[in-house]
Amino acid sequence: PKISPQLYNEYIERLAWRTPGGGSKGGAEAFDPKRLLEEFENHIEELKQLDEKIQRRVEKLEHQCHREAKEFAHKVQDLQRSNQVAFQHFQELDEHISYVATKVCHLGDQLEGVNTPRQRAVEAQRLMTYFNEFLDGDLRSDVFNNPEKIKEAADIIQKLHLIAQELPFDRFADVKAKIASKYHDLERQLVQEFTAAQRRGEIGRMREVAAVLLHFKGYAHCVDVYIKQCQEGAYMRSDVFEDTALLCQRVNKQVGEVFQNPETVMAKLIQNIFENKLQAHVKEKLDETRRSDIEQYLKNLYDLYTRTTALAAKLTEFNLGSDKHTFLSKLIKNIFSTYLESYIEMEKDYLRTRSAMILQRYYDSKNHQKRPLGGGSIQELKERIRQRTNLPLGPSIDTHGETFLSQEVVVNLLQETRHAFERCNRLSDPSDLPKNAFSIFLLLVEHLCVDHIDYALEIGLSAIPSADAKNANLYFLDVVQQANTIFHLFDKQFNDHLMPLISSSPKLTECLHKKKEVIEQMEVKLDTGIDRTLNCMVGQMKHILATEQKKTDFRPEDENNVMIQCTAACSKVCVYVSRQVERVRKSMDGKNVDTVLTELGVRFHRLIHEHLQQYSYSSMGGMLAICDVAEYRKSAKDFRVPLVLQLFDTLHALCNLLVVAPDNLKQVCSGEQLTNLDRNLLHAFVQLRVDYRQARLGRHFS
Repeated sequence: PKISPQLYNEYIERLAWRTPGGGSKGGAEAFDPKRLLEEFENHIEELKQLDEKIQRRVEKLEHQCHREAKEFAHKVQDLQRSNQVAFQHFQELDEHISYVATKVCHLGDQLEGVNTPRQRAVEAQRLMTYFNEFLDGDLRSDVFNNPEKIKEAADIIQKLHLIAQELPFDRFADVKAKIASKYHDLERQLVQEFTAAQRRGEIGRMREVAAVLLHFKGYAHCVDVYIKQCQEGAYMRSDVFEDTALLCQRVNKQVGEVFQNPETVMAKLIQNIFENKLQAHVKEKLDETRRSDIEQYLKNLYDLYTRTTALAAKLTEFNLGSDKHTFLSKLIKNIFSTYLESYIEMEKDYLRTRSAMILQRYYDSKNHQKRPLGGGSIQELKERIRQRTNLPLGPSIDTHGETFLSQEVVVNLLQETRHAFERCNRLSDPSDLPKNAFSIFLLLVEHLCVDHIDYALEIGLSAIPSADAKNANLYFLDVVQQANTIFHLFDKQFNDHLMPLISSSPKLTECLHKKKEVIEQMEVKLDTGIDRTLNCMVGQMKHILATEQKKTDFRPEDENNVMIQCTAACSKVCVYVSRQVERVRKSMDGKNVDTVLTELGVRFHRLIHEHLQQYSYSSMGGMLAICDVAEYRKSAKDFRVPLVLQLFDTLHALCNLLVVAPDNLKQVCSGEQLTNLDRNLLHAFVQLRVDYRQARLGRHFS
């Protein structure tokens, strides 16, 4: 490899520095180039000798490496040949072992073929010996008389019992009866032994006896005894569900150690508990309230069904066979089927009765007798005419400020319905859930929307006075405010509790349509009531102006002694308007506020516009009119509606025509705010001036 120039230079520098007289900066000895050259030549010679020495060593090592590689290759070839020989020997040995194994298997089959009949013959001889004892009626064998050999006796008697069933009855009736008697006696002893072992808590002995009884007909009885004893003392508390869960957890740990088929025993235990303990508990709880207290009955049914399904969910942790979910569902259905079939009708009856009671209790607290709101009657016809024409068809009802809407009543109705939806979700069959939920929703619509809100709207509409009534109390806006709050609560329950139950069913469309229909019907009545209320507001303003505004307000007798300020009528109207604007803001929310205030502002402007055109104005009277309009304009700002403010800005500009000099009329009419107005409107305002005829102002509009 090449030496880097830097390393080479450093090497030369060190060599020169070590050579006497070779230093470049002088020192004790002067610089001696010859000596340095001689040193370099000697050093180069040494390096050449070193290079030759290293080269010889490298060649020697390369030669040695080649020799060892050849030796290793020869050794590998020898090993491969040895491995091939060993592999051939292994194949021969494997074939020999396979041959021997085949011979051994064949020999084993032959031995088994000889030994099996022999064993059967020995077993048959043994059974025949025992059978002879039964035939003679004298059980001499120790196996039948020694209690410690009950396991062996059980095996013998079980086999004899099977043999006896194949014998003809007429010849062997007596011996068959003796074997059967011994069979049942032994079976009874085994069950008793199992019971005693269970009471002592001897799991090993229980396992042995259960294994023996497995081949007996009484095995099922053994399981029944086990299940019965497991439940002794297990239900000491009042909570049968918690006791059942603890019992099953305890038995589940034990049953696998005792029985060979623990899933069957566990399933039979749970079935026994459901069909006896739980069913009796449910029947007791529900039957005592079904006739007397339907509310408590529904609560108990919901609670019991919920706790039973929760218990079943816990029990799925245990091994109950292949289809444990279907097994547990069937057990639950067997307990509750009779109650669930009639659930929804009882739910609707209760909800209908409860809702009617809540409403009646409220109206009784108000000493109010509900008015019948008939359909197709003369009263309805009058109401329709009144809504469309605002004609006073008879006196309005005085509700004394009562809206007949109660948030407490609404909360109670919604709470009852929420509980009904929860019970419906839990107790209804999945296929019937949307239909049942919809029927509950219809009851909510009937009692909340129709019997309460719609009735209050009808009463509120009837209580709205005619537009020309004096000092009318407008309580309909309070009805609007409370109805708006109730709508929000109604909509929240619709989304939170009804929608999850019907969202994936065809009933969703039907529910949404019904909700839309109900809301639209109420919105029509709200719109009608608001419209008539606005008419009453405008009528009240008109009454203030008619009683407070005098003709001399705008044609003062002494124009030199007049204070430039708004008139008393204007002040009272502005106070009234501000009060009504505030009421509208409190009664509504969102875009409804702007919509209603826009309509009120337009009507307010129209009233003032028409009112001002009823008077003639002197020069000073025109200034007073401008003051009034300026005050009205301040009130218009409270509306926070650009259109209303723009209308009063234009009216203020029109009032300037009452005071401007005749020669400047055309210039003012061409101003930014008036240039787009109808010339006839401008001319009509100019005609209100006292000096209209004297100054021949009409020529400015010719």
